Amino acid sequence: MLVLPALVGLGFLVLPPAGLLLRAPWSTLGTRLADPRVLEALRLSLLTATAATGVCLVLGVPLAWVLARVPFPGARLVRALVTVPLVLPPVVGGVALLLVLGRRGLVGQWLDAAFGVTLPFTTAGVVLAQTFVAMPFLVISVEGALRAADLRYEEAAATLGATRWTVFRRVTLPLVAPGVLAGAVLCWARALGEFGATITFAGSFPGRTETMPLAVYLALETDPEAAVVLSLVLLAVSVLVLTALRDRWLDVA
Repeated sequence: MLVLPALVGLGFLVLPPAGLLLRAPWSTLGTRLADPRVLEALRLSLLTATAATGVCLVLGVPLAWVLARVPFPGARLVRALVTVPLVLPPVVGGVALLLVLGRRGLVGQWLDAAFGVTLPFTTAGVVLAQTFVAMPFLVISVEGALRAADLRYEEAAATLGATRWTVFRRVTLPLVAPGVLAGAVLCWARALGEFGATITFAGSFPGRTETMPLAVYLALETDPEAAVVLSLVLLAVSVLVLTALRDRWLDVA
């Protein structure tokens, strides 16, 4: 009795990408991909997604370590807050970023007055929007790896006189490296595909804030075939991410 709904569910998930492949303008694919605006959107997307992943690594790995290793009151609440961007509509996240980092925001007005720094509708704003929605993927992955790591190796290093920083750098990080790598890949893919928070907080300005998802949305209104071509690029990236993480997922299974 479960086979029929299972097949329907499978078809619901598989048919849209298949339709994208079937309706793609393969004969003009190379020409459309060579369009300067497409190349600029792709360059900007790769740049901002990579920068956002770097920020997530710098901030997310320590946060995951604190959540996994440091008991403190309200840890469950903090962990829940960290995962909020996973379920929060991205547009709402963009509005929240505007209220905090906008020119009249809680922090943004101070940045503007003290340093003349304006973040909304800039490339830096794109990076911040992508970081906001992508960091939970890294934190969850690294925290899980830290909880699964064998503490005896760290304890042995500490008894041999290693400092806490040395233990973290020479023992802990190598132990959880697969989790960090998997989280970084997921984080990068999520940042690359971010749309709602980006268009709300950073807008869509060619060469400055117009990333690939925004280019797809704009092209759909005027040139649907161009939107299909851009979508194929993002689909290819998603497949590459799945391929890169297949061994980790198979190990978990």
